[in-house]
Amino acid sequence: MTYDLIIIGAGSAGFSAYKEAIQHTDNLLIINDGPWDTMCARVGCMPSKVLISSANQLHDAQTLEKVGIKANVQVDTSQVMNRVRTLRDSFTAATKKQADSWKAEHKINGKAQFIDAHTVQVNGKTYRSKSFVIAVGSTPKINQEWQNELKDCFLTSDTVFELPHLPKSMAVVGSGVIALELAQAMQRLGVNVTIFARSKQLGSLTDPNLQELAQKEISKELHILFETLPQQVKRTKAGVEITYGSNTITVDYLLNATGRMSYLTTLGLENISTDYQDIKKLPLHPQTKQLDKFPIFIVGDAYPTLPVQHEASQEGKLAVQNCFEKIQSITSLTPLTITFSSPEMATCGKNYQQLKNEKIKFITGTASYEDQGRAKVLGKNKGALKIYANPSNGIILGAEIFVEHAEHLAHLLAWSMTNHATVDTLLEQPYYHPTLQESIRTALRDLKQQIQ
Repeated sequence: MTYDLIIIGAGSAGFSAYKEAIQHTDNLLIINDGPWDTMCARVGCMPSKVLISSANQLHDAQTLEKVGIKANVQVDTSQVMNRVRTLRDSFTAATKKQADSWKAEHKINGKAQFIDAHTVQVNGKTYRSKSFVIAVGSTPKINQEWQNELKDCFLTSDTVFELPHLPKSMAVVGSGVIALELAQAMQRLGVNVTIFARSKQLGSLTDPNLQELAQKEISKELHILFETLPQQVKRTKAGVEITYGSNTITVDYLLNATGRMSYLTTLGLENISTDYQDIKKLPLHPQTKQLDKFPIFIVGDAYPTLPVQHEASQEGKLAVQNCFEKIQSITSLTPLTITFSSPEMATCGKNYQQLKNEKIKFITGTASYEDQGRAKVLGKNKGALKIYANPSNGIILGAEIFVEHAEHLAHLLAWSMTNHATVDTLLEQPYYHPTLQESIRTALRDLKQQIQ
């Protein structure tokens, strides 16, 4: 028997792919190794945002003096972590309920291995298909030496949410989005956090001025060792002993948050072609996500570019359409990323570094939040935003943001870019006073003065 489609992986992209595929055929399979829920619900977006919400609300309560209020608050981190897991379980239960409603004959539990471009093996049995959508997802990068040495004092972004209560101290290795979000939340919940950062880069910002501003602002709250990594890690009776340079610190836990790696390496892609041993060099079409000329499409964070949840879902759906219809681009969404730090970081469209790398001419409009009216009212007047535009016609090319509620401003700008907005068309829109959205107008006015 040959199936019309086999989907490998049941994360965000896989779920979306299955829901689209069932509209085209009943002759399909979805193969999954592990829980039938999504990384986002189980160990990613959702539990981390529950933790961050508790941390930020505590921080706001502890800093009410800036708006003229005094309050005494206490935190029981066991209750915080219990809330994280309770909400996490409700999110995963909703996802599992969807999977439970799918036909049993469509689902297989197990690890898939390619035999050739049309055949996979699962649990000792082979299955053939006309097309494949690969959505196997990713897993945290782990320093195996540290894990072996530290055992239960070693944490990843997948295991950190299982802590019954938060410790007194923690070292976080990494300074990217996941590392920053978790480190700041931990610090605000009373954990003494030290960040070890391989480079002088914090979070997702590529604009040099905003990156410098973010480092200055967040370093007021977090102890960050830039361009520094642990040289030796050792488990002792006192906890985790970390040596770097001539210094040594001892913490309760080490959180390894240096990014994620794809599960593609587990699929035996080299059985399709001996050229596929290095997944970073796969001949994957950047727009269609097709693997060379084979009827195989790789979507979601299975590929090293690691798209975010909404992009993964979109890719899963459109990749299925590419299996049954004319192959077309599935990267139609305006790029949008958000880091839930405080202040938040966000990028939409092309960021500063992309514009530079692609040698695209652009002008920059800036709005500082130090004197932004609504931000001062909220006691959140930190950071700035930058909007990039074409210098000749004013078309908005992208933006980078480091301000309170950046998530909302970034969505507005991303939607505007999807509709090919210009500086002039956006300046014609209403800006209620006093709102944070007025900062967009400030940056646009700065751009307006520079348009040739």
